[in-house]
Amino acid sequence: MAREINLVPDIKGEMIKALKLRNFILFLCIVVASASVVVTAVFASIAGGQQAVVDGKKETLGELSAKLNSYSELSDFLTIKGQLSNLSSINSDKKLLSRTFGILSALLPTNGDTITLSELTVNLEESDPVLSFEAQANATREPYIDYNVLDSFKKSMQYMRYDYGSYVDKNDETIPAYCILESGSDGASFYDSTRGRYAFWLIDGEGCNPSGEGEDALSAKDYTTETYEDNTVVRIWRTPQYNDWYKSEQIEGKPYMSLDGTISGVEHFNSECITYTGALDGGKPVWSETNENCMLVPNGTDGIDVSDSSSGRVSSGDLVLRFSARITLNSEVYDFDKKHVIAIPPTGRHNVTDSYVQIQNMFEKRADDCAENDVTCQSANNGGNNG
Repeated sequence: MAREINLVPDIKGEMIKALKLRNFILFLCIVVASASVVVTAVFASIAGGQQAVVDGKKETLGELSAKLNSYSELSDFLTIKGQLSNLSSINSDKKLLSRTFGILSALLPTNGDTITLSELTVNLEESDPVLSFEAQANATREPYIDYNVLDSFKKSMQYMRYDYGSYVDKNDETIPAYCILESGSDGASFYDSTRGRYAFWLIDGEGCNPSGEGEDALSAKDYTTETYEDNTVVRIWRTPQYNDWYKSEQIEGKPYMSLDGTISGVEHFNSECITYTGALDGGKPVWSETNENCMLVPNGTDGIDVSDSSSGRVSSGDLVLRFSARITLNSEVYDFDKKHVIAIPPTGRHNVTDSYVQIQNMFEKRADDCAENDVTCQSANNGGNNG
């Protein structure tokens, strides 16, 4: 039997194992170091490339900035851009002073007993607009007591209303305000004595067809058109045409107005203030309109402050009552972003006397002071014009 004799001492074997482990670890270190050098080189090349790109972009931006700053119109452009960005806020703050005359034509009585102005100031700087004026009340019919005219004028404040909204086409799309004519060249509103108030839609005007273009878009051929001052127009009724529009059941393609006031299938006015309702009476609808929220004088009789009343005589010899007054109005009636605003007098009729021709009838020379020998004029108890 063969026998193996280990002539290497145990410690020598341990040393050989340690040498092998050292050599293996050294090999690993060399491999890791080589890999690190490669990775570092790759990252360095990437960083260098990125820096070169950044430097190139900086140079390009510098050139563009210099070129942009060289334009002489730059400051004007930036100013215009700033103004354009503020258009919405500018419009929301804009006031239309011209609406004053429409408001006055609704406020001032003109049937029989009259009130005319000799001086007027409109203050739009406050949160609520204020009309301040010198006026004179003239009772042109019996019992010729001008104080009654003034008292009636004050009490009418609680019944004054206004209305605004938008005109829409058959698809209920809003028609731009500049495409709507609500009055003629003389300033008088379009009004039919039997059918109410209406406006003309310039349907062929640029940008005036909200239905757009294409096969499905509505055009002039889909409406009843007429000619007004060489323009093709569509008449749109602001006053609902109850008899023509109401039907017990809706018919596709036909004008329709339900008992809850919903209107469809016809060009019409969408009011933001007035609601229309109907109730059947013997199978026939009876219609009513309400306007609870849009008060022209929000505080009613407390919204008018009358002072400094005295008697005087006008050029015709009539005895009148002179007075000063301040009326605080709802701010909405002057807002630019409230379109198609009208004032509504206590009778419920839409104001139709706002012709520019009628403005002259709102004003009159201030009545003369009472003469020393004019006992009737000087009497504080007589406000009539029959003296």
